[in-house]
Amino acid sequence: MAAKNSSVTEFILVGLSNHPGLQIPLFFLFLGFYLITVLGNVGLIILIALNSQLHTPMYFFFFNLSIIDLSYCTTIIPKMLMSFISKKNMIFYKGCMTQLFFFCFFVISESFILSAMAYDRYVAICKPLVYMVTMSPQVCLVLLLGVHVMGFTGAMAHTGNIMSLTFCSDNLINHFMCDILPLLELSCNRNKANELAIFVVVATDIIIPIVTIFISYVLILSNILHIHSKEGRSKAFSTCSTHMSVVLLYFGSGAFMYLKSPTLLPLEQGKVSSLFYTIVAPMLNPLIYSLRNKNVKNAFRKTLARKIL
Repeated sequence: MAAKNSSVTEFILVGLSNHPGLQIPLFFLFLGFYLITVLGNVGLIILIALNSQLHTPMYFFFFNLSIIDLSYCTTIIPKMLMSFISKKNMIFYKGCMTQLFFFCFFVISESFILSAMAYDRYVAICKPLVYMVTMSPQVCLVLLLGVHVMGFTGAMAHTGNIMSLTFCSDNLINHFMCDILPLLELSCNRNKANELAIFVVVATDIIIPIVTIFISYVLILSNILHIHSKEGRSKAFSTCSTHMSVVLLYFGSGAFMYLKSPTLLPLEQGKVSSLFYTIVAPMLNPLIYSLRNKNVKNAFRKTLARKIL
């Protein structure tokens, strides 16, 4: 299948590096990252599902964050690994657009689920007496539905924009995946309208969650400063710092990659930047949320003890 008015039916993914001596070491490095990501996220999903004490709104969002992380790293890494061990890492036009759609869907969904998690922490810390009423199962499901609606809308906008472009004789994508900016650069009829559409959609999907998270944490910080108990303040700071470390890593690398003109950010730098939100963040999320969370560690010990007994 070729793009409309295009002569290109397949693309070649350049990969992360062209250096022959680095291909095998990079293959095993990113294979290790992928295995850690899969084990970490699947482990957290199973742990939350098996332990009733983790069936609360906060862990409901952890559960769905792990599903999103697992899904979108699986969309990217297996094809990326092929570039390290094959001379030409080919991908058909239809497969490239499919990868682009699911990549955008999961990345945007993650942005909004992080903002839903910030709102959950705001209610838990600032309005603890009405927490279970405010964050009822129905409200959590509506928030999750909103997360995926935004993900689907953004993915359709980006994929539709790229599919409207024409690709001529050049089919070499300077990236390890079918990403928006490398495909835009490859097109032979791109214009300012295409760049503006990408900027507007990306800005919306970054700014709305960031504003939500910022407002939530300003209110949380104000509330924490009024907590008289040292233990209470420590617990609140610990919970919030865990979430903020994930937010800064994820949105920082994403904003650096997309909220600049393609002419200002060389694609080689863009590839390195994209590693943080496509590979590093999904790998670290389950580690951050489990190693720094007392309830998760206690649930893990109890589950392990039951299995041993």
